[in-house]
This record gives sequence, structure tokens and C-alpha cells, in this order.
Amino acid sequence: QVQLQESGPGLVKPSQTLSLTCTVSGGSITTNNYYWSWIRQPPGKGLEWMGAIAYSGATYYSPSLKSRTSISRDTSENQFTLQLKSVTPEDTAVYYCARDRVIVARSAVGSWGQGTQVTVSS
Repeated sequence: QVQLQESGPGLVKPSQTLSLTCTVSGGSITTNNYYWSWIRQPPGKGLEWMGAIAYSGATYYSPSLKSRTSISRDTSENQFTLQLKSVTPEDTAVYYCARDRVIVARSAVGSWGQGTQVTVSS
């Protein structure tokens, strides 16, 4: 059974770059036809899909975040990473990584990490 675990700093200063890593166990991030997503949930709001990296290494981004977001992977470590540039307090959220068979991960299916709280504050 695949497991995902988010890691990274819980506090980031405004204008800095937020970097989070998702470590995957029980399955390879290069397994055909799986997509590995980052999703976030700001306080009091719904889930927002941010982007994904495919088993092939291709990347996909939400149009609203594309200019600030980068997703990459390290196949030797079986990890994938989110970078979000120029953060503001509006980027404060619980950040999740997930695996699904479609590009935009679905909350009711697939495998999700437990989430990690990131607060943007000076």
C-alpha cells in the first residue's frame, strides 16, 4: 500500500519561496499512469489543486498558480517537491501530496498524505 508523507518548514516569511517534499513509500513515482499532485486547503476554504508531476516526469499546473509554482522529482529518493515563489499570507494553508490515476487528484479516491501546515508570516 502506497504511503505519502509531506515535509518542510512550517513557517515561511512573506516574499520567500515555500519548499515542500513528498516522500513516497510502497510504490514508485515512475509507475505507469500515476500522477503525483500537490493540493492545499487555506483555513476556512476548500481544497485547491496546485499542480502535478506525471510518472513520465511531465508537469501540469493550475493556471492561477502557474507563474509561481514548480514541481520536480528525485526518482532515486522516490520523492517529489513543490516550490511556491513569492509567498504571501494568503498562501497559508495545509498542504497535501497525493497520488491518483488522473492529473487533478480527487479527494474521494487515490492516496493522500496527512498534510502539513504552512504559515506565511513575518
